[in-house]
Amino acid sequence: MMTISNGNLRVDLRLIADMVEPGSRVLDVGCGEGALLDWLGRTKNVDGRGIELSMAGVSAAVSHGLSVIQGDADTDLKDYPSGAFDYVILSQTLQATYAPRTVLSNMLRIGRRAIVSFPNFGHWRVRLHLLTHGRMPVTDTLAYEWYDTPNIHFCTIRDFLDLCRDLGIRVERSIPLDRSGRTMAIPSCEGIANLFADQGLFVLSREG
Repeated sequence: MMTISNGNLRVDLRLIADMVEPGSRVLDVGCGEGALLDWLGRTKNVDGRGIELSMAGVSAAVSHGLSVIQGDADTDLKDYPSGAFDYVILSQTLQATYAPRTVLSNMLRIGRRAIVSFPNFGHWRVRLHLLTHGRMPVTDTLAYEWYDTPNIHFCTIRDFLDLCRDLGIRVERSIPLDRSGRTMAIPSCEGIANLFADQGLFVLSREG
């Protein structure tokens, strides 16, 4: 079985792993080769499942003994029963979905909590690049040319929080991250974070 050391796990994934309670039922959407699932299984004894669009990612995860199937967040989350998981995780993938609103709704239907992270298109460097160059920026967290990107819906932290309010989603935690995925020492309120955070990480639950 694949073994991922804590030092080799992506920084933002370590933050996500810290949020998950031991023994939980977890669905990792867009799990890649399953590094987070592997880590959670070994360190927190979670009952972990994953779905991944790339067949290469699925094959790699399965070859390491992980429970991962090929699937698409836009079309396949609706097939999961309500309340099947304690956590549904979507890391750095929301902006690549066709219907983010539906994806978020399904995540919080099938999971007690959702953990979501995404690159913040409202960062000051992105704004400055658009202002001074008049072209779509390429950054560490948005690392594609406009014609070659898997990202469909660029959004800002403020956009995301507005969507959560529209859907009646409670934001339990809001963590601004730098380009490396490390927590930033700035307020998590949407105004400051929207300008200075390279990424946002959120723990969500249903209102009521």
